[in-house]
Amino acid sequence: MSALLEVRGLTVSLAGSGEVVSAVSLDARAGEVHGIVGESGAGKSVLARTLLGLTQQDPRARVTATALTFDGRDMRRAGQRAWRALRGGESALVLQDALQSLDPLRTVQAEVGETLAVRRTPRSERRTRILDALERAGLADAASLLGHRSGELSGGMRQRVLIASAIIGGARLIIADEPTTALDATVAVRVLELLRSLAADGAAVIFITHDLDAVRRIADRVTVLEGGRAVEQGTAHQVLRAPAHPSTRALLAAIPTGPKRETASPGDVVLEAEHLSRRYGSALAVDDASLTLRAGETLGIVGESGSGKSTLARLLIGAERPDEGATARPGDPTVRLVPQDPLGSFDPRHSVRRILDLSRRGAAPTSEELMAKVGLDSALLDRRPARLSGGQRQRVAIARALAADPHVLVLDEPVSALDVTTQAGILDLLGDLQRRSRLAMVFISHDLAVVRRAADRVAVMQAGRIVETGPTERIYASPAQQVTRDLIAASGQR
Repeated sequence: MSALLEVRGLTVSLAGSGEVVSAVSLDARAGEVHGIVGESGAGKSVLARTLLGLTQQDPRARVTATALTFDGRDMRRAGQRAWRALRGGESALVLQDALQSLDPLRTVQAEVGETLAVRRTPRSERRTRILDALERAGLADAASLLGHRSGELSGGMRQRVLIASAIIGGARLIIADEPTTALDATVAVRVLELLRSLAADGAAVIFITHDLDAVRRIADRVTVLEGGRAVEQGTAHQVLRAPAHPSTRALLAAIPTGPKRETASPGDVVLEAEHLSRRYGSALAVDDASLTLRAGETLGIVGESGSGKSTLARLLIGAERPDEGATARPGDPTVRLVPQDPLGSFDPRHSVRRILDLSRRGAAPTSEELMAKVGLDSALLDRRPARLSGGQRQRVAIARALAADPHVLVLDEPVSALDVTTQAGILDLLGDLQRRSRLAMVFISHDLAVVRRAADRVAVMQAGRIVETGPTERIYASPAQQVTRDLIAASGQR
């Protein structure tokens, strides 16, 4: 089968960073899904942007290749007009950061329909095609979303709007950069099935992800990146079943499996929520939710995108007031949040040292001691957040929370954007912190494998309600509710 996209010896150098992609060769073939995996900083996203001519716009970047062809066309010296024509019709990119990628002032209808508007598709056809793209991307009741803006959507819904924008123009090459990062297990499965169906219909799909289980589900071939180089390539069966390179073996070994390594012995109740409800207009985001949390234990909260998990987190830390119900904190414990998007929660003007110093209370450890607690070198204290890797930023977010000497951590998707080896390091860190200081944790995640590894108990949310709760292994072994069974089946945790 001939390649739609052929890449040989692709090297990308950035001023001040050196080579971030080094001599990479790969093919994207019509009818196939090509998975690209690697740790954070391996060069995956730079590679994705370069394959669509976006890196070439950066005056700091130098891009060279012995071959870079799309459908036989040599793109090595293509100008921006040629690249824009390619992106506007024959290729599309689905980025991992849906919040930053969508225009907050535009409606879903305008965002998804932009390609049709540029092509001057008759208005009479646009609505039908927009609705079809949204529904194919897994958004139910798509017509009700057309007038919404990105800020009114959950993270998972925003990601699906991005996917709809990419597929509406019938692109022959689709590059999906972490498209399931923000999605719950059931929606992620539908998105993976969508990518697989696009390949079955003749598209070439490049699927960039840190989720090796997702690659195993849909990829025909796999490239493993390390330090900007392709260290292993082959069929998905070959690479994932019999990995030859140590980096590949390390990635596979880091996939979370099984229950929490050490079950907690819960202490006194430190946080209690009774019949919490929260409305936004006519929408009921949290509906009569009750839970308890004890010292030294971790409560996992899972549910589909839009089920109310993040709203419940804000209620638990006091960032929002419930419309009904109340929270109680026996013994007046200090509660801190570790947010889903650490970079967005940091002041970009501040150094790591300043961020930690502003959060310290009383006799809290020094900034150097806090960095040591989360496994970071104190040399990073003088860096700003933008100069840290994703894993480093997440550890700084945890250090910032620890600076207040908390009794309770509420962690909202703390590892969702991290590669599996970095993810495993964060989970080990949290387990160690809990054992040493009897921290109580609320661990919110769409990844049921991660929750199984981290949580002593689990609560399942649906449409704002907690529909099932109990010890993690009992819930996973014998779920009582259909939504729980669906989530567990989709995540492969049975």
